[in-house]
Amino acid sequence: MYAGAIARHEYWRLVAYGFLHVNFVHLTMNMLCLVLWGAHLERRVGPAYFLIIYLCAMVLGAVIGNGIHSTPYLTVGASGATSGILGALLCLWILGKLEVGFDFFAINIGLNIAFAFGNSRIDWGVHLGGFAAGLIICALLDLAEKANVWVLRCKFPEPVKVNLTLLGCVVALWAWSGPGQAMAASGSGWIPAFVAVVASCAVVKAIDVALSVRRGLAIAVAILACMNAAAVTLSGWVLASSCTPRWPTGAVPLDNLLAAFCPNPVLISGLAAIGAAALTLWLCSKEISRGIEDVGFVGASLRAERNRRHGL
Repeated sequence: MYAGAIARHEYWRLVAYGFLHVNFVHLTMNMLCLVLWGAHLERRVGPAYFLIIYLCAMVLGAVIGNGIHSTPYLTVGASGATSGILGALLCLWILGKLEVGFDFFAINIGLNIAFAFGNSRIDWGVHLGGFAAGLIICALLDLAEKANVWVLRCKFPEPVKVNLTLLGCVVALWAWSGPGQAMAASGSGWIPAFVAVVASCAVVKAIDVALSVRRGLAIAVAILACMNAAAVTLSGWVLASSCTPRWPTGAVPLDNLLAAFCPNPVLISGLAAIGAAALTLWLCSKEISRGIEDVGFVGASLRAERNRRHGL
């Protein structure tokens, strides 16, 4: 991430910078924070919400840090995302949903502040932005979970929730980078976003209804496998539209990818779609087995869990 990234529409840097580090010590420190803080958060909110908090803190940390900087800069590292984990833990503690003492936050936040002031190379803007983003996103997820009691019947199992989260990211990218850019030029850029939101809500409700019926968990996994295959196929079609009759190989990884993909886009897209569906079924094999053996208790337990748990 650098000063001119957003102005040049290099939005991938808002995520990519979080996976690049200066050296082994930098990587080790961030991964140590990920283990020590992330374990608490993932056990409390589950993998899907952990993924949302981590990525949002990474992106918003970069955006806020970019706004704070008044001079050219370069930033790499997962510090914004890990700071977001700490902010989310603080949010849960404020809500009374985390059983740790105040000394946990006093020590960890104090160490972060000390490192920021003791090392001029540390980007405190990204740390602060990620921390604030994690706190805010966690609070919003808690409100969403409370609102879901009135909207959804069932508490979604974590594999279903993770899959829906990833599909939501794909839909957002499609609405933003595909039709969104084309319609933005004509002043109708809100249409793809509106369609994406409506379609996402409809899918979530359909999964909710499926989970509430007998053997619904197996049905929901089958629906997700089909949707994953469709998402991969559509991505292949979008990628195929970038092909030229003779796409040259080059230094850019995307060039090499297209050079291998363009000769047989339909075949490769089809095989990738079958692989995505098979991978979904394999990863959710326990849920499929549980759903097939269901005699009417799974849906009832998921509905009871939704009514019993308010918020995160």
